Amino acid sequence: MNPSKEQELQIDIYLRKLRECLPNMSVTDREEIVREISVHIRECAQEPNNSSVDGILQRLGPAESLASEYGHDLLIRHASRSISPVLILRATLELAKRGMEGFVLLLGALIGYALGGGLVATAVLKPIFPRQIGLWIGPGAFNFGFHEPLYSDPVHEVLGWWYLRVALCLAACG
Repeated sequence: MNPSKEQELQIDIYLRKLRECLPNMSVTDREEIVREISVHIRECAQEPNNSSVDGILQRLGPAESLASEYGHDLLIRHASRSISPVLILRATLELAKRGMEGFVLLLGALIGYALGGGLVATAVLKPIFPRQIGLWIGPGAFNFGFHEPLYSDPVHEVLGWWYLRVALCLAACG
C-alpha cells in the first residue's frame, strides 16, 4: 500500500525532525542518513503485513534518538580512518558507553597514549638529564626511562643517545 497524503506528511515531519537533529555533520552525511531512513520507511509501508506509517515511526523511535545513534556511529566511522588522538578518544569513549568491549578499547587507548606521551617526555628530557634517563640494565634491574643511579648500584645505561631514537620510534609505533 502506498502512503496516503496524510501519511506522507507524517513521514516528511519525521524526516525534517531527523534532519534538524543532525546539525553537527556534513550536508552529504546528513542527507544520506535522511534518504536512507526515508527509503526504509517507504519500503516498510509497502509491505502488505505492515499496519501503518505511525507504527513504523514508533518502531524507529523518536527522531532525536535515531539522530543521536547515527551521530555516534558516524563519529566512530570517522575515528577509524583518523590519526587524531582527540577524535579516537571521543569515539572510544562512546564505545565504552555501549559495553565492556568498548570500555576495554578505551582503557587500551588511554594506556597507549599515556605510554607514548611518557616516551616522548623522556626523549625530550634525555638531553637535560643524560645520566638519569635511558635504558638501565643490571642484576635484577631493567628500567626504561628515568633512573636515579646510586654509587652502589651495579646497573648501567646501554643505549646512550640512541635512547632518543628508540623512545621516539616506540612512541610513534604505539
